[in-house]
Amino acid sequence: MSEALRDQFGRQIEYLRISVTDKCNFRCVYCMPLEGLPWLPKHEVLSYEEIAEVVRQLAPLGLRRLRVTGGEPTIRPHLERLISMLRDVPGIEDIALSTNGVRLPEMAVSLRSAGLDRVNMSADSLRKDRIEAIARRRLDFDPVASAAAAQAAELGPIKINMVVMRGINDDEIEDFARLTVAHPWHVRFIELMPVGGMRDLTWDHVVPSREVLDRVAQLGALAPDEGPARGNGPASYYRLSGALGTVGVITPMTHSYCASCNRVRLTADGRLRTCLYGDHEVNLRDALRAGHPLEPLFVRALAEKPKEHRLLQLHVGGLRALSQVGG
Repeated sequence: MSEALRDQFGRQIEYLRISVTDKCNFRCVYCMPLEGLPWLPKHEVLSYEEIAEVVRQLAPLGLRRLRVTGGEPTIRPHLERLISMLRDVPGIEDIALSTNGVRLPEMAVSLRSAGLDRVNMSADSLRKDRIEAIARRRLDFDPVASAAAAQAAELGPIKINMVVMRGINDDEIEDFARLTVAHPWHVRFIELMPVGGMRDLTWDHVVPSREVLDRVAQLGALAPDEGPARGNGPASYYRLSGALGTVGVITPMTHSYCASCNRVRLTADGRLRTCLYGDHEVNLRDALRAGHPLEPLFVRALAEKPKEHRLLQLHVGGLRALSQVGG
C-alpha cells in the first residue's frame, strides 16, 4: 500500500465513494427534507470525464475500490457510461453501486455489461403503503423484485440495507431476516442516525443493533459469518441456520467503527470529504479543471482526516441531509 494512501493514524485508504448527483427521486424521512434541498447548479457538478480522471490519478497511489452513490445515482442519465469509464482504469478491482433499487429491473443488465460488480439496495419496508410513507413518494416499487433483477444480472453479493426506526418499520425486522433464508441476499440493519434537518426522528426512534439481533435470533440459531458479504464496510454479519444469505448490523450510534475506516468520499461537486460526519473537505474540482495534479491535495486531505466522527454528539459537519454525500 502506498504511503500516499495512509492517513495520519496509519489507516489504509483504498476505497472511494463517488456521489454522482445530489438529487433523488425519494424523500426518505431519515435522509432528505420533504421539500428537497437547493440542488447544485449543473456547472458545479463533476462530469463523468472529470470523475474518471480523479480515479485515474488516484489509482496509481493505491485506490482499488469504488462505490457509485448519489443522491440516487440511477437518475443521472447514462450512468452505464461512467461505469464503463471507471472499469477501464487500471488498478480498480471493485465497482459497486448504492441505489434505492427502483430502476434496477430496467438497468441491472446494462450496468453489469458496463462493468459493475455488485449492488447495495436500500429498502426500509416490504409493504407498498409503508414504502410510500417512508419515501414520501407515490411509486410502484417492489424491493424483492428489484433484488431478484440484480441477482439475475449477477450483481452479487446483493446487499439490502434497512434503516430501522422504532414505531415506523421495526415490526418488519423478522420479515427482512426471513429473506436471507430463501435467497442468497445479505440484509443489513442500520441504526438510525437522527442528524441534520431530520429532527422529527430522535434517539427515541433508534433501535440498537443488539436488540435487532436478539429479535432475529428468535427465528432460529444465529452464528457469526465471515463469508463473501464481509466486503469493505463496517457491518458485522450473522447467518441463520440453513440460510442462503446473511443478516448484518451497522452500528453508527452504539459502536464506533472509525478505527478501521478505509474510505473517503467524493461529493458531486468535486469535494473530497474525509469523514461522513466531519467538517473537513478538500476541493479537488478547481484543481482538476485548472489542470493541476491531485496527488498533493489527496495526501494533504488524508493527513487531516479526523480520528473519529462526532455523531454521538450530534455534530454532523454542516450536513442538512445524508443525501448530500451519499451516506
